[in-house]
Formats: sequence, structure tokens, C-alpha cells
Amino acid sequence: MTSILRKRLAPVLMGTALAAGLAMAAPAGAEELRIGYLAPLTGGLAQTGIDMRDGFQLYLDEHGGKLGGMDVKFIIEDEQGKGDVAVIKAKKLVLQDKVHMFIGGVLASTGYALAPVSTETKTMYIPSIPAADDLTQRQLKDFPYLIRTSWSSSQPHHPLGQWACDQGYKKITTIAADYAFGYEVVGGFQKTFEDCGGKIIQKIWPPLGTKDFGPFIPTIKADVDAVLSLMVGPMPAQFIKQMRGAGFKKPILGGGTSYDEFVLPFMGDEAIGDVSALHYSAALDTPKNIAFVKAYRAKFGKVPSYYSENNYTTAQWLDEALKKAGGKFPGPEELIKIMVSIKLDAVRGPVSFDDMRNPIQNIYIKKVEKKKMFGYEKDELWNTVIKTYPNVSQFWTYGKEKFLAQPVYNKDFPPCKFCE
Repeated sequence: MTSILRKRLAPVLMGTALAAGLAMAAPAGAEELRIGYLAPLTGGLAQTGIDMRDGFQLYLDEHGGKLGGMDVKFIIEDEQGKGDVAVIKAKKLVLQDKVHMFIGGVLASTGYALAPVSTETKTMYIPSIPAADDLTQRQLKDFPYLIRTSWSSSQPHHPLGQWACDQGYKKITTIAADYAFGYEVVGGFQKTFEDCGGKIIQKIWPPLGTKDFGPFIPTIKADVDAVLSLMVGPMPAQFIKQMRGAGFKKPILGGGTSYDEFVLPFMGDEAIGDVSALHYSAALDTPKNIAFVKAYRAKFGKVPSYYSENNYTTAQWLDEALKKAGGKFPGPEELIKIMVSIKLDAVRGPVSFDDMRNPIQNIYIKKVEKKKMFGYEKDELWNTVIKTYPNVSQFWTYGKEKFLAQPVYNKDFPPCKFCE
């Protein structure tokens, strides 16, 4: 493990040493599949955690509480959106509940904290939401029991940077939450945008959880063509209302979480026309997605978010893999090998794994529109797909070797060489 990673993980990995025997993996061949599930069910990120849980639970309910023919014991722990809490809860799931695997977490920083727990305990970990780039890039060698079913932070934002360039935008200011996920989203966008001739002329980093953007909005350069925002939790709705309320009329682009369906109901007409990128949109006009949206909305009273779909698809992937394993848990390493071999027809579209256990999948450029969809009676905000980039790898078009030769995207990389 590198010194950089140790430094990053130190605040969440401090505490008592693992108890003797913690590194014992759950036994293979058990008839009951014990899944530990980590999601924030309280605190500012609670709605995302509820969507995560509900997505996984919907798949279980539709399949009689079984995956691959195995009865599932679904053990949910509230990680409160805090990496240190997630680590404690994960160790509890392994030690006390003897889970075969643990799934979840929300923040990229939580993913970075949970991955070493899987290594230490020889327990399979599926980050079904944490998008931290290096989990499936430079640090993957440290995490042999990890497989990601969601996305890497920069993955959708390489195409978004290319799309922005294709629209003729020349100068963009970025404003993003000040933590690992924000750095990686901005980094991916900046890399492709500048590679095709654009310029990032300013980077603004409000703290994670910011509610009042008043100190930041007036600092945005007047001569930008557009702004790229990356907000999480309750931040997106507050940001867009305050931006438009301050009279900003230029295009606003968003990282995937800035306009996800979990936050659209809290936005008004001020969001109409804004564009974002992600590997899922509830407005996908496909039979599989329409059925998913209707089933989810009927059960939970809301449109599914990407948090919902990612966990529904995680359950589907496990279901298919456990069927191939003969309805028994074959151990973490063997189950990961089976999962990697499966190309899934998922709600989000076709998805497979690269050789570093990260999905290759469609990335959708989405525009917020107010309209009726799928037979629902009233006009609502939807993320209409305006362009699809098929089969997008976490390495975009750069190639694995060239991409991994650069540092992980961070606050200082790529450098802001055009900042004014």
C-alpha cells in the first residue's frame, strides 16, 4: 500500500487492531447467503442511502428473497455517510454476522476506507456506489476481494468534457465539492475538455455540505461560456437555485450527482435545460427501464435514482453469478471471476467488466426537461438522454497503460494551467 493511500486512510483506520480470527472468510458452500449492506440511513445523505437499499430490496422482492437460488439474509447497517463509521460497521458485519460479502458505502472517501477492510478480512466487497477512481486503477493490486458494479468518478465526465468541447465552449469555470469525488470528476472533465482545445480558467472548491453558496457565486469569472458543477447530497438543489437566483444565465453542466433523480424532485424550473452525464437515466426509453421505473415507483412512491439502479443491478449481477456457481457461494475470489465473465443486460443498458473489475457501459448525456413520461399524468423534471457514448471504459480513449501512467485525478492534477 502506498504512503499516499496510508495517509488518506489514516483517519478512518485508526483504532483497535482486528481481533484474532477476523481474517477468516465466511465458509464457502453455505446454503444461506449472508450479505452485509452499508448505507447512510440517517444524516444529510439519508435519501441516497434509502434509494440504495430500496433498489437492492426491490430485486430481492421480485425474486422471492433469493439470489442464484440461495436464501438471502440481508443485514443492513447505517454508515451515516461517514467513513470511520462505515469501517466499524463493516468489521461488525464480518466478525459478528459472518457475512459472505459486504456491499455499499456512498462517498468516494468511504470506498477508499472500506476497501482495505475487505483485504484484511478476506471478505468480498462490492462498492455499489463509491466511485473513487483508484479503487479499480492504481490501487487495485491492494484489493483482491473488491469488484465494482457501479462506475469510477471520472468515467462519465471524460465524455462530458468532449461533449462540452463539441458544443463550442471555450472557457469553463468548475465549482465542485472539496473532496476526492469532486477532484476526480473535475479532473476527468478537465482532461478531455482541454485535450480538445478548451480551457478551464478557474476552479472553486466549496466544502462538502455547503448550504450557502453566496461567498462563491460572485467570484465566478464573467467571461466563461459555461460552469461545470459537482454537488452531492442536498447541495445540488441549493446550488442551482442560488445560481439562477443570482442572475447567472449561462449554461450549467453537472457531474452525475448534480442532477440525479434523487434530487430532481427538490428542484424547480430553474434546472430546466441543464446538462449532466451519468451511466443511468430514469428517462431511458427502453422496455427494461420503463418496467423498472414503474415497479420502483409503485413500491416506493418515487422515481428511481442512479443509487437505486446501481444496487438493483448489483443484485442482478450476483444472481446471475451465483446461478453459474451452482447456487452456492464459491468463495470471494471464485465469485469475482464468475462475475467478471458475465456481460449483463441491465436496466442501465449493456454492461460488462474490464480487466480491472470496473464496468464498461454506456454514458448518457442528459438534459433536464419538464414533461410527461411513461404514462404518468403530470409534467415532471426528467433527465432526457440527448447523446449516448457506448461502451465507455474508465480509461476513456486514452488506453489503460497511458492513463495509469498519470497520477490519479486530484486537487492539483490536472494543473490549472489556464487559470486566470
